[in-house]
Amino acid sequence: MNRPFFVSLDGPKGTGKTTLLEAVTKALRADNKKVIRLCEKKSDPYRSETMNLVNKLVRNPSRDLELRVCERLADSRAWISQHILTQQPSDSIILIDRWYPSDAAFRRIVPFAEILQLNSDRHVQVPDLHVGVVTNPELSWARAAARRRGLGSTVIHKLEEQIASTQAFEQAIAAHGWVLCRNEGAIEDAVMQIVLEIDCLG
Repeated sequence: MNRPFFVSLDGPKGTGKTTLLEAVTKALRADNKKVIRLCEKKSDPYRSETMNLVNKLVRNPSRDLELRVCERLADSRAWISQHILTQQPSDSIILIDRWYPSDAAFRRIVPFAEILQLNSDRHVQVPDLHVGVVTNPELSWARAAARRRGLGSTVIHKLEEQIASTQAFEQAIAAHGWVLCRNEGAIEDAVMQIVLEIDCLG
């Protein structure tokens, strides 16, 4: 492969995804692999404008407004694909915290198949490995309640919404053949699963 190996970690809020990403990075670097860690939110030059739309969508849900959010996110991913992903060393492993699979957990009106097409039309980089990180929604809700920032979600405010988000994401994992990583036990087990997947495909 003459380009970086691209891995996205996606999932509902509170599943320990970011902590897992940090642990996977440490494990890969301990094996002398070159790892680049990215975060979609922090790499997106248009994030504040998009979040203004998301806040409007929460107050007044509509298909048109949600579609605009999806289009903006896809535009941002296209920019990241062109201006950031292409600049990374070809012998590196890129781990990104969220990419288009996460829309399956958070968008409620626009079908995910349509979201996929939006990203494809804009030539958004397709990960070499999609990892869907999930837990029992009651567990992720409890984990979030225990941390200072809480769930940290603009669109999810009730346990019922967290359950629906988790179920929608699990259905997308099954439908699209993504790697399911249940992060409910020892984090070492989840790290080993992802590292083995990378070693197998990379």
